[in-house]
Amino acid sequence: MTLRIALGVSYRGSGFHGWQSQPSGLGVQDHLERALLQVADQPVRVVAAGRTDTGVHATGQVVHFDTAVSRPVGAWVRGTNAHLPPTVAVTWAQEIDEAFHARFSACSRTYRYLLYNAPVRPALLTDLAGWFHRPLDLAAMREAAGCLIGHHDFSSFRSSQCQARSPEREVTSLTIDARGPHVHFTITANAFLHHMVRNIVGALVHVGAARMPAAAMIDLLAARDRRTAPPTFSPAGLCLSAVGYPATFPIPPPPQLPWP
Repeated sequence: MTLRIALGVSYRGSGFHGWQSQPSGLGVQDHLERALLQVADQPVRVVAAGRTDTGVHATGQVVHFDTAVSRPVGAWVRGTNAHLPPTVAVTWAQEIDEAFHARFSACSRTYRYLLYNAPVRPALLTDLAGWFHRPLDLAAMREAAGCLIGHHDFSSFRSSQCQARSPEREVTSLTIDARGPHVHFTITANAFLHHMVRNIVGALVHVGAARMPAAAMIDLLAARDRRTAPPTFSPAGLCLSAVGYPATFPIPPPPQLPWP
């Protein structure tokens, strides 16, 4: 009998070549599959909810795999973690209906971006936060963010390497909160294009620095041309924080980790 197992995975993206398996063996997926091999005593191939890029972190990544071996649920957590590097951890595991698919069953993804807004770069937040040195107008940034809510063609915010068949996505929430010098961007959508969040953050920072007006965000959407938009922002502060699924698939909530 084949079992389908779902896992929650968190990782610090710096030091890995993104999520996806690489010829170098340095993708997060490579490390996870090698660790699962030690528990299952046979090769395991995982499918993830989303492929994060080099330098991008996750607290709420979800994966699934099929296996013919039976192990206590705790073994998929503790046993796997014993063979993972310290910057990757399985946070939960559970047997799940075979109809579940980590990617195709997902109905939403939420990313957070942490930006350190101060004149001097943050030594202790290296690789964990983006940085911008000039003061930012949060009210203007929030006005611009409001223009992105809804179903749109996000061609102006996708990378030239994006392989998605359609540039249309639905953003259901985009909030900007500040705690001292730390600015938090939280964005939820049905799915994301390649570099979409980093490109949105780059445009919002341009608005906050008075390099373009908030209303220009409407023009960027209408242009449907990446060349009209500001540069892509650093991956350092980006984190896949949650993946949403229908209630028929009881996926545990992601861990709430300390965040400045």
